[in-house]
Amino acid sequence: MRIVCVGGGPAGLYFAILMKERDREHEITVLERNPAGVTYGWGVVFWDDLLDQLYASDPTTATEMSSNAFRWNGQLLAVEGKDPAHVEGHGYGIGRHRLLDLLRERAVELGVQVRFEHEIEDLSQLPDGDLIVACDGVNSRLRQLHAADFKAELRTGRNKYIWLGTAKVFDTFTFAFVPTAVGWIWSHAYAFDDDTSTFIVECSPETWSGLGFDGLDEDETLALLEQLFESHLDGQRLRTHARGDGTAPWLNFRTLTNETWHDENVVLMGDAAHTTHFTIGSGTKLALEDAIALAAELNEGLELETALGAYERKRRAALRLAQSEARFSALWFENVQRYVDLEPSRLFTLLRLRRSPLLARIPPPLYYWLYQGTRNVPGVRKLRRWAAPRIKALYSR
Repeated sequence: MRIVCVGGGPAGLYFAILMKERDREHEITVLERNPAGVTYGWGVVFWDDLLDQLYASDPTTATEMSSNAFRWNGQLLAVEGKDPAHVEGHGYGIGRHRLLDLLRERAVELGVQVRFEHEIEDLSQLPDGDLIVACDGVNSRLRQLHAADFKAELRTGRNKYIWLGTAKVFDTFTFAFVPTAVGWIWSHAYAFDDDTSTFIVECSPETWSGLGFDGLDEDETLALLEQLFESHLDGQRLRTHARGDGTAPWLNFRTLTNETWHDENVVLMGDAAHTTHFTIGSGTKLALEDAIALAAELNEGLELETALGAYERKRRAALRLAQSEARFSALWFENVQRYVDLEPSRLFTLLRLRRSPLLARIPPPLYYWLYQGTRNVPGVRKLRRWAAPRIKALYSR
């Protein structure tokens, strides 16, 4: 096949790797709009379940990703003025730039052509291909050129957030909540190498404007955030990926869905097809799983239309639970005031249960009491495990 991947992110590069591994005769080109070495974002997170899938699909890539990842231990909740709460466990962070380097090097090694500074503004700019994969992100230009076919829907979240980096190494995934005179502001922080952490700050729009962020430039924004989170940064500075215009890169999360994922020989993958709120940390995982699923269907020897239809059906079904969990996770953080006055260990319990569709409908103290009172009852545990995905599927319709 002649395959063109529009977008040089994890989805497109990993799909190219998998297809080349299965048949070196495939002619695969990856087109990336940015110059070589330029990417946005800091670190991404993943867990053992993704590594297991990568080892099953391409052990070489999995080994490189694992050996270049930072393993953080447990999670910490720190509410200003109260004793912190901690839970055991582990996960991984890896710099987005490093991840893309690993995938690109592997792809080129297998014979994939990767072209930088190649932005598609019109369909006539596309090379000839039997399959065109749109994996150019939530703002996918290729999807927009087929807007009438894919029928994308974007929903904008309520909270404001900003994706920063810092030299403070958070070797435990840390949620830090800070009170202000105009509401709470909090961070999601985790290391992705031995020198750097991602530091995402989030707050309600009322707190954001009340603190004056709507009138601050980039330097002023960072200075105020460093002051607010001083006790957590140990004197380290916060950094942005500068946009060059002096504005601070505050965002509202956009949840993307599409009515259909493929049209003729064009198929969507990764953030071009779907997004899930950053508070469940699944964006990279879902993108790589898309690549695995699409490659698997294409290698069944089916007609292209049949393979693309099977890919879309299976990934839609697999995503249903993640999309539901992401919606309820975002809702939890949009309603932090409802929970944040709880004692830290109770707050942390409900934070970790934030994907439940029932949590927003039951008073937090009662939900905690019900959870604590039943979690060690074998029959109730079994019922909860059975019921949870069914309830979430119901709410996701």
